[in-house]
Amino acid sequence: MHPSILMLCNEDGILLLEVNRMLRTGGYFAWAAKPVYKHEEALEGQWEEMLNLTTHLCWNLVKKEGYIAIWQKPFNNSCYLSREAGTNPPLCDPDDDPDNVWYVDLKACISRLPENGYGANVAPWPARLQTPPDRLQSIRIDSYIARKELFKAESKYWNEIVASYVRALHWKKFKLRNILDMRAGFGGFAAALIDNQLDAWVLNVVPVSWPNTLPVIYDRGLIGVMHDWCEPFDTYPRTYDFLHAAELFSIERKRCNMSTIMLEMDRILRPGGRVYIRDSLDVMDELQDIAKAMGWHPALRDTSEGPHASYRILTCDKRLLHG
Repeated sequence: MHPSILMLCNEDGILLLEVNRMLRTGGYFAWAAKPVYKHEEALEGQWEEMLNLTTHLCWNLVKKEGYIAIWQKPFNNSCYLSREAGTNPPLCDPDDDPDNVWYVDLKACISRLPENGYGANVAPWPARLQTPPDRLQSIRIDSYIARKELFKAESKYWNEIVASYVRALHWKKFKLRNILDMRAGFGGFAAALIDNQLDAWVLNVVPVSWPNTLPVIYDRGLIGVMHDWCEPFDTYPRTYDFLHAAELFSIERKRCNMSTIMLEMDRILRPGGRVYIRDSLDVMDELQDIAKAMGWHPALRDTSEGPHASYRILTCDKRLLHG
């Protein structure tokens, strides 16, 4: 992680505590800021504050050179547990869940590292993209098959689908750069794009109404966020070239109006962008009507299972408007 100007020691270091929560076991934090390299009295005081806080966080100052200082987070809880009683910031309660991130206040405590080593032992890139990570076992999901088998099945499923899109729909001719996967699961769609040599940046979204699979997404070497699709998405208008929604509307329509989600999709999709919605047949008529009302150009397609399958693919183009 590399914040440039943030003064991370304010409010009892709560911002740096949040950085510590997000940082992987053994991960690195690089700080490029004036207190690192300027020798003014006020700035030297800030540097001492930073050193004091990072020492209490058990971070190891790996290097300080030029404009940058680099720390490493510990690999286990031994340093935390060996601190003197009453040392601040304190450890979070043992029952605290650092993966609980939606509408949660910042906490002035140190998140404990998993005793089982989950999150630390990830495979090197690019093998980690298709390697079931340890933290897969901590995901709260109802499944009749083993989690590793579920992970592999999802990867195979999306690899086959994306390969078919490349062949039949000529995806490599699309100018795709910024892609949003609106219900990412374990990140199988994004991984399949990489495997099929489609050069794009993918943000994986885990809906709050689904199990939190973000730890698996990050352990694969991908990135993601949680979001409630009944609320606005925190991004600029016209951000994305391509929006992908698989089995999203058939679930979220129980919580909010589908037109609300579609209008937000229109806001964040650039003119000339594309949308692929893969969902059950019973939502497609309404989605087509909404797409036409917004000025999109929709087309309903069969899946690879054929015309008698219960799922369809709705492809939409948001074309440039000419006055």
